[in-house]
Amino acid sequence: MPFSKTPTKGMRDFLPQEYQLRQKVMLTIQDTYQKYGFMRIETPAVENLQLLCSKQGGDNEKLLYKILKRGEKLENAKEGELCDLGLRYDLTVPLARFYANNCGQLPQVFKSMQMDNVWRADRPQRGRFRQFVQCDIDIIGEPTNLAEMELIAATCDALNNLGFGDVTIRISDRRLLSALVNKCGFAPEQHDAVFIALDKLDKIGVTGVLEEVENIAPGKALEFVNLINRINGSDNALESCVTALGDYLPTEVADNLRSIIAVTNDTVKNGKVVFDVTLVRGMGYYTGTIYEINLDGLGIAAGGGGRYDKLIGKITGTDVPACGFSIGFERIVMLLAERMNGQLGHTNMVAVILPKDITVQGIKHAMDAVRHLRKRCPVTVVRKIKNFAFQHRQLKEQGCVEIYEYKDGLVKID
Repeated sequence: MPFSKTPTKGMRDFLPQEYQLRQKVMLTIQDTYQKYGFMRIETPAVENLQLLCSKQGGDNEKLLYKILKRGEKLENAKEGELCDLGLRYDLTVPLARFYANNCGQLPQVFKSMQMDNVWRADRPQRGRFRQFVQCDIDIIGEPTNLAEMELIAATCDALNNLGFGDVTIRISDRRLLSALVNKCGFAPEQHDAVFIALDKLDKIGVTGVLEEVENIAPGKALEFVNLINRINGSDNALESCVTALGDYLPTEVADNLRSIIAVTNDTVKNGKVVFDVTLVRGMGYYTGTIYEINLDGLGIAAGGGGRYDKLIGKITGTDVPACGFSIGFERIVMLLAERMNGQLGHTNMVAVILPKDITVQGIKHAMDAVRHLRKRCPVTVVRKIKNFAFQHRQLKEQGCVEIYEYKDGLVKID
């Protein structure tokens, strides 16, 4: 049986021009983040299963690619203990391990940048793959909301540099969500299920959320949904929420959100921050501020993040304040490719065509000439084929802006 020539389901090959676009996007993001003081790191694709299954990754832990033990360890493994490693499903959990392992060599406030592949055994669909790139920035060691302000500003700037105009950052706080469900009388063991239902509001609507919450806690759904609707329908959603929750909401949570909104709206020119009581974010490691960024006019979320002050402490035993933001790299690349209508970017090159019957000595002279030419631009060297018109067209399609033929020297023919 012949091997399949197509990639594994949910994985992709990238043609040269597609890869060129991806590199351009990545370099633009990296250049922007470096201007904010973020330093790029890299962690292994494979992590210990104990770390990846620490119940911090929410539903993503269910999508984990596990790796079987090897050799005698596999042969002697008991049922249920066949795997010991896994492919990372995000970059934040590995970052926590990285920081715990290297904190003695890092600054007290560490601004990290990561751009790498992650893997999730998800159902592939438009814009969703099993292997994809995440672009993360994180600030570790900064306990104040200066971290959130910097992260939001840097992300807005990166999207602006990629050609996207105004963006809207929806913001909330996991502590506010906890206050919300406590006020409505949900038991602690019901909180996560209620959050998951609320997170589906844009997909299943108010009625759908009402039905799901009613199944979780009969008799409490209507009060919960009505409270959400009153907050959303007010002129100032944040202040309405603060008033409605009263003593259930710690004063510092509201003050924190007010400060972030005020400072960011005054200083970030292409970004508007708005409070959204329905924002949840799925990761179990979030402990405070959470946010999501949307591209205005497109109705598409382009990234998100939040504060996770307890994650590193689960590894080291000592909590360290941490906050992060992740740009949806694959979605951004998809949108830019659609804007280009299939005309993806390429590297401008020069082509040098050698005669079919060129001698060894002729190749030496040609290579010497090409060596000098490569000091100022990329050059590809090819032998002339019989169907030169076809060859010429292909070279142009590859991005060759100048074409030379070697005849005891370089002769420009196009």
